[in-house]
Amino acid sequence: MSIRFFKAAAVYFVIAIILGIIMGIVHDFTLTSVHAHLNLLGWVSMALFGTIYYLFPKAGNSKLASTHFWLHNIGVPVMQGGITLSMLVGGVIFTVFAIIGSLVIVFGGILFLLNVFKNVTAS
Repeated sequence: MSIRFFKAAAVYFVIAIILGIIMGIVHDFTLTSVHAHLNLLGWVSMALFGTIYYLFPKAGNSKLASTHFWLHNIGVPVMQGGITLSMLVGGVIFTVFAIIGSLVIVFGGILFLLNVFKNVTAS
């Protein structure tokens, strides 16, 4: 499971870099929060999850890790898409998507917490 987290982290990293470069080129930083969240929730968090799951294979090979992976990778794009469209287009519906994506991420985070307490132990 750790490899999946690392690969997803790399994808989010490149997307965040491209967004940052585009914002700089056009001198429009409206999507700064999207850029920051892609870096934090996508790149950094996913890489850290991958590292923890690599160092503690019992946690990484669990059903909790797999569910966490999918919830996080559904939640981040839904949240970020909602925030992006809310900022660019406006409309309550996009804010609702941002909230739903955020809640999915929180649920995945709770599963990660449970996984750590259940399966991360000293050898």
